[in-house]
Amino acid sequence: MANALTNTLRLSRAGLVLAQHGVRFVPKGMAVPLPLRIARAATAPIRWLSAPFRLREPKAARVSAALTQLGPSYIKLGQFLATRADILGPELTTDLRHLQDRLPPFSQAEARAAIEQALGGKLEDHFVEFGPPVAAASIAQVHKAYVLENGVKKAVAVKILRPNIEKRFRRDLDSYYFAAQLIERFHEPSRRLKPVAVVDNLKHTTDLEMDLRLEAAAISEMADNIATDEGFRVPHVDWRRTSKRVMTLEWIDGTPISDHATLKARGLDLEALGLVVMRSFLRHAMRDGFFHADMHQGNLFVDAEGKVVAVDFGIMGRLGKTERRFLAEILHGLITRDYYRAAAIHFEAGYVPPYHTVEEFAQAMRAIGEPIHGRIAEEISMADLLGQLFAYTDVFDMQTRPELILLQKSMVIVEGVARGLDPKLNVWTASEPVARQWVEENLSPIAKIKEAGGVFATLGELLAKSPGLLNVAETAARDVAQMAHTGLRLDEATVARLAQAQAKEARKGTWARFTIGMIAALALAAIYLNHIGAFH
Repeated sequence: MANALTNTLRLSRAGLVLAQHGVRFVPKGMAVPLPLRIARAATAPIRWLSAPFRLREPKAARVSAALTQLGPSYIKLGQFLATRADILGPELTTDLRHLQDRLPPFSQAEARAAIEQALGGKLEDHFVEFGPPVAAASIAQVHKAYVLENGVKKAVAVKILRPNIEKRFRRDLDSYYFAAQLIERFHEPSRRLKPVAVVDNLKHTTDLEMDLRLEAAAISEMADNIATDEGFRVPHVDWRRTSKRVMTLEWIDGTPISDHATLKARGLDLEALGLVVMRSFLRHAMRDGFFHADMHQGNLFVDAEGKVVAVDFGIMGRLGKTERRFLAEILHGLITRDYYRAAAIHFEAGYVPPYHTVEEFAQAMRAIGEPIHGRIAEEISMADLLGQLFAYTDVFDMQTRPELILLQKSMVIVEGVARGLDPKLNVWTASEPVARQWVEENLSPIAKIKEAGGVFATLGELLAKSPGLLNVAETAARDVAQMAHTGLRLDEATVARLAQAQAKEARKGTWARFTIGMIAALALAAIYLNHIGAFH
């Protein structure tokens, strides 16, 4: 009871602050639940009294100002909800995109104490110079410092978590859970949007952000993924000076990507940089399934070699192979106007319930795709297309896919950066080679044969480790070689040999029979994939 009362008071305070700033926190057209109608009535005098203030404050900035006043966890909540137009509606999510994650810095003394507690010893044991904060956000702030390496002084960026930030987030997340549970209990139309799951996702995201070792690991993972890419890189991690609450990175002394005048003065091609930004993001999402989910202008620089360098890896997105296939085929389907295939992949991925038809969903795909054909390139937004796609989630009873919504939000940001560099950027020209390469490497008949070959190799290792199955392995190897030579046909002779091998090895136990059956099934699957291909 006490906890419910405490959470009610916290949420009431948040409601009052929102009301003071004139923020509409219920989307237009949404039936307002009774508790919110009571809250709106209670705050009506406050909204009336604050009207002169609201007139002075730009409408788009009101929600940002309110959340900033409420503190760090509300800023993170706002950033997270900026990806969820399905919950808040397009008007409020558009306003949330103006939210800047900036707060006053904490003191130099607190920064020193945090470093000494996290790394041990004195601050001077780790840094020969340690400057004041250069940036302060809701969860952490960054200092410029210097270290000695082989007698050479080298600049580094030191990121430090805010004091007691974990406690503050735990307290506010408790009130978010309380609100989400009430919404699910008393407002049936909202249950499809899974409010509790939304808070779960926010908690998971912030838990990752509040362990700087995980952010350092994300940078390291992306560095491995893009090692052979051109035009894009990430900072080097100083693992010796990194812990849960402190992270040390290479200092990026580059030109902000928003400083177009300086980039031009350096002789750099802005259109080429725009293409690098767009294609790099798409490669990370489709090829690697791991992307920077906050690639706004403030997090991108251009170094002395002309490479784009990303910083601040606190928010990362992951896509499984199913989601990557979804993205690649959606883009491919819209580009080639193959709306039936673009629709079918939704059903294959299980995104659309089977009681709907592919034909109906293909009609929705056509409604999205046809208007883009015949329009000039700079009028087409891939992020808007994905946004329109997600707008059909209610019509077709699709469950929320947080990873795809995060991708769409990130695409909005990346498109904005890329088009800032090149207003005439053709998103199809930028995306088509990346999508095509992924399709060729993962969905073509050759890719399917390679995938089947990998399975056969794994089975071969299992057989080789089992002396009782060596004869089966030899027979299987001959059959696989013959299938590869003849285009993976399972002819009568092959069937006969498999049958003979099965009869011969039946006495040696069920493992042999199981293995032969697996080989036959996998061979048939490979033949099927070889004949139908990845596209119809």
